[in-house]
Amino acid sequence: MLLDGSQAKAQRAGRTTTELDDVLMRSLGRLGMGPAFLLAAAIYAGVGLALPLATGANTSLLIVLNFLGVVLAWLVSTVWLLSAVQASRRRQLLEWTTNLRLLSSQEFEWIVGEVLRREGWDVAETGREAGDGNIDLRIHRGKREQLVQCKRWQSWSVGVEEIRELGGTLMREGLAGDAGTFVTLSRFTEQATQEASKLGIELVDGAELARRIERVRASEPCPSCGTPMLLDRSARGWWLRCPRWSEGCTGKRDLDSNPGRALDLLLES
Repeated sequence: MLLDGSQAKAQRAGRTTTELDDVLMRSLGRLGMGPAFLLAAAIYAGVGLALPLATGANTSLLIVLNFLGVVLAWLVSTVWLLSAVQASRRRQLLEWTTNLRLLSSQEFEWIVGEVLRREGWDVAETGREAGDGNIDLRIHRGKREQLVQCKRWQSWSVGVEEIRELGGTLMREGLAGDAGTFVTLSRFTEQATQEASKLGIELVDGAELARRIERVRASEPCPSCGTPMLLDRSARGWWLRCPRWSEGCTGKRDLDSNPGRALDLLLES
């Protein structure tokens, strides 16, 4: 099952892999910026400079090896940057999204995956792979494996057939019912809830997902009451506002009329 707030704080953050992940992404994505670029520089120096000198390469071979060193160094840097950008986009979605109903289906899967990652799971996205088998996310923590199905439905409730489909997928994977989680922005019908209870599948509706997001969010606190603030925009520009304004709290932070100022804040690590 997913972790509650206190459990999540006690767990290490997991990591996220995507359907585009390969060996390079899984290894280089774990490096910090400094080590990644040092590795790129070392590869260029080794292949493009040291190897030609050590082998006494002629001019033609020197040019080829130098070019190869540049390409390999560029590849390492690009893979690391791609991994960093993907992680940043998921963090931004989780920290700043105030209306889950505005998310696309892909963004909805991203935000569910980011919540799980912060709760200590290693998350692998599979939703756009061919033959994904009714699975959007595969999550692991230690020896435990879970399959997660995400539906960004909001106009109608999830019915019993969808729960049975997930149950069938779990059977094909050789997993018990309690290894399945179904997440939606909507609600579940009474029949779906009963079927999930019988199979052991965990159900997370829109309200529960919103609560879980708040538990793992790390937004800027309100200067007046300490409640995590929300990014907003008005005719005067971008600003952070306290969600407790209806209760009389006036805490806010003006980000000026320049959208770039808000973008700078969003991109802060």
